[in-house]
Order: sequence, then structure tokens, then C-alpha cells
Amino acid sequence: LVEGTSYYFVVRAYVGTAESDDSNEVNHISEAAQSTTYTISTNAGTNGTISPTSATVNAGDSQTFTITPDTGYHVEDVFVDGISAGAVTTYTFSAVDADHSISASFAVDDYTIQASASLGGVISPLGAVSVSYGGSQSFTITPDTGYHVEDVLADGISAGAVTTYTFSAVDADHTISASFAVDTITIQASA
Repeated sequence: LVEGTSYYFVVRAYVGTAESDDSNEVNHISEAAQSTTYTISTNAGTNGTISPTSATVNAGDSQTFTITPDTGYHVEDVFVDGISAGAVTTYTFSAVDADHSISASFAVDDYTIQASASLGGVISPLGAVSVSYGGSQSFTITPDTGYHVEDVLADGISAGAVTTYTFSAVDADHTISASFAVDTITIQASA
């Protein structure tokens, strides 16, 4: 039967060659099949988004969501119907047959500043120093007695013979190294 078309029916009964009169007429309209839809709700934590922000999906269809962290952040976890899907950046609901939910949490990126010093002094803090995105980290360079700061290299570029150095608005890994030289003393002799 074609959707939206009216059909009329009558019935006759036969017994041998005997035929009854027509029955009352019955009218039937074939209606379009009803489409079932489901809702997928989203909840993005701070520092990121889920796109689209929600979706209405026909039964059996698929829907893909994109999870995007803000600059300086990363996807920490994605939960689908309350179950962790891991730190994914896309998720697809396939053959949808129920309402669903998707939520995401985001965490700030951390960077490492590797600090080192030669003999003759110290840099503080020393070693691998963790700094969050946008943060700052200061270093103090102190020569031992009888030594002086010869040079400080920040990411391989000379900053001079400084005794302090600060990385500001950190958005990448960095290195800092301090070198020291022994002090020389002049003895002026005269006769």
C-alpha cells in the first residue's frame, strides 16, 4: 500500500454459485511509518568543548562528536553513558537505539624545564622542573666561593652571566644551563 492513499474495501460471500450482497464499505488510509528519535546529551567540563552540543538522532543512525580542548589543555577523559572511553578526541555512536550521554573533562598541559649546572656552582631548582601551561618558573644561579657565573644558556641561547632567570607564560618544554669559571686574582708585584 502507498503511504497517504485511501483504499476502500467491500466483502462478498460465496457458497457454491450463490453470492451475498456487498458488505458495508470500509475505508483505510495507509499512513507513513513513524520515525523514532533519540537524544544524545553532552556535558563538556571547563577548558574545552564537545561539538555538536547535543543531537537528536533517528533510530539506527550514527552520530559523531568532536572533543576539543582549549589551548594549553588536553582531554583528560571522555565518559559515554557514565563509562570511560579514554582520552579520545572523537566518539561515534553507531546504530543508535536509545538515549545517550557524553561528557568530557580537560586538564592543563604540563611542561618540563630541565635545569643543569657545571662544576663551580649550583642552579636552583635543579633537574626536571614541571610547570603548568601559562605558568612561570624562576631559577637562581649561585657560584661557589672562588667562582663566578660565566654564562647562562636558556634553550641554548646565552642570557649572559646572570644570577636569576625566569621563564614566563610557559607553553613548551625548555632547558637552562649555568656554567661557572674560577675567579682569577691579580697579584701586582713591584720593586
